[in-house]
Formats: sequence, C-alpha cells, structure tokens
Amino acid sequence: MTDVLVASPVRAKRTGWLRELALLPALVVLILIGGLVNDSFLSFDNLISVLGASAALALVVLGESLVLITGKFDLSLESTVGIAPALGAMLVIPALSAGFGTELPTFAGLVAILVVGALVGVVNAFLIIKLQLNAFIVTLAMQIVLRGLLVGATNGKTLFDLPESFTNLSTTTFLSLPMSVWLAAIAFAIAGWILRYHRIGRALYAIGGNREAARAAGIRVDRISMMVFVVAGVLAALGGLVLTGYVGALNAGQGSGMVFTVFAAAVIGGISLDGGRGTMFGALTGVLLIGVVQNLLTLSQVPAFWIQSVYGGIILVALIISRFASGKSQL
Repeated sequence: MTDVLVASPVRAKRTGWLRELALLPALVVLILIGGLVNDSFLSFDNLISVLGASAALALVVLGESLVLITGKFDLSLESTVGIAPALGAMLVIPALSAGFGTELPTFAGLVAILVVGALVGVVNAFLIIKLQLNAFIVTLAMQIVLRGLLVGATNGKTLFDLPESFTNLSTTTFLSLPMSVWLAAIAFAIAGWILRYHRIGRALYAIGGNREAARAAGIRVDRISMMVFVVAGVLAALGGLVLTGYVGALNAGQGSGMVFTVFAAAVIGGISLDGGRGTMFGALTGVLLIGVVQNLLTLSQVPAFWIQSVYGGIILVALIISRFASGKSQL
C-alpha cells in the first residue's frame, strides 16, 4: 500500500526535474550577463566569493525545503540563524566582550549552537505536530520571540573577539573552496540521497502529499514530521555559524529578513509550497541563482532595497510558473 501511496509523489518529482533543469540555462545566462556587466564578475576570486556567500543561505534553504516537502512552514529559521550562534558565543567569550562571563571551552560553545537549533525545532514541532497549531502562526511567533531574545541577550550590541573556531568554517579553505561550501555540498548530497533512495525520503513526500493517507499506510507521520523540524533547526544554527564566520562578527540583527531570500531560493528551485514535491538539486540550483543575482546586483551598485524587490518578484514569477506547470490551483 505504501508503494502505491508514494508512486504519485515520485512521478511528480520526476516531472519536476524538467523545471529544475530549466534553471541551469537561466543560471548560465545570468553568469554571461554578469561577465558583460562587470569585468570582475567572472574572476576566480569573485566566483569563489559567490559560493562562500551562498553557503549559509544554502544550509537554511535545505532545512526549509525539508519542512516544505512535508507540507509545513518554518518562518523562525531566520531567527535561529541569529540566536543560536549568539548564545554559543556568549557562553565562550568573556563578560568584557558582552559574554555571559561563563567562559566555557570553545567546543562547548559550538555544541551549544547545535543544541539551541535543535531545541527551537523541538518546540516548533511540539506546538505544530502535537498541539496541532497553525505552522505559519507558530513559527512567525517563534521568529519574533527569538529575535527579541537575541536583542535582549546582546543588548543590541555586536559581538566581536570571537574564537577562531567560530569563524574557521568560512575562513579555512580546501582546494581553494571555503569549508562552509564543502559542508553545504555534503549536506545537500546526503539529503538528496535520502529523499531519492531512502524510505524516510519517500515518507517525507508521502506526508507532504497526503498526511492522512500516509498515516493510514503505516508511516509514522508525527515522529518524522517532528524530526524534520529538529533537523531544520540544526541546519539553521549551522547556517548562522557559517554566516558569523563569513562576516567576522555577530550583530543583533543577524538573519533578519533572510526568510524572504530562503523562500525565493526554495520556490524557484521547484520546492512546492503545497508539500510533496521538490528535490535537493532544484533547491541548490535556486540558491546558486539567488547568489548570482545578489552578487550581480551588488557589483552593479544596486541599492539593497531594490535587491529585496527583486527577490519578491522572483517569488511571484516562480509561483506563476509553478501554477501553470502543475495545472493545480494554489488556493
């Protein structure tokens, strides 16, 4: 019965490959336009910079994509990007540097970052899955709560003098690529393999396609759904650590507004807001497309508020394409 249940999502996933592959020519065209607009765009250093700048976004998009595939939302990931590394850092740095004064070992601070991300996921999962509250409202409220906690804990200050371990992912390179890029690539590869070949991956598509049918087929819907929220929280915390290393500091607004970029990358990458459709290849392509667009606009000295407008337009266009490609109403 389970095989019958997952057959439709699998067919939808195969059809989705056409749309995801269509992003590759668009990506190539953007790169060519970038080379024409700015001579430095196609330089090796700038292309590496695009990948490095996209690593944090990629990890958060991965977490959001997994949640979306199960038919839920998580708007709080952008705040987890800020609060998780902030609390981890404040446990390590001295009080004179705006820390808590505990001055724990650096390793403990890094573990705390992942634990905070996981705890946020657990709370979200409990409220949404167990108490059956609306995912959009719950995670929006959690986003606001975490943002307030971050500002309160840091007193609105920027954290400097961070340990090297907090920046190594973004500053250490292997084969000319930052370790953060390798981390994001490995995470996407593992998630892609699970979604394509593992029973848990098939269960995620089934849950997103029809939760009650998945439950009737013997899939542990609640347990798997809760696990996805926890994984997403951990990935967002990792993304926050990568972003901290990339910037070299941690301010009280870290991650603010990131959710718009995350949804833009996921949606144009073919991740369905209705659940049950999308692949990691598509999500990764969406991240790269957003990264190239952002870099191109930045090199062209386009003001930041126009960049946000572009992201909004990208989401609208992607939704329109998705509507006509699927032939289904999104109401």
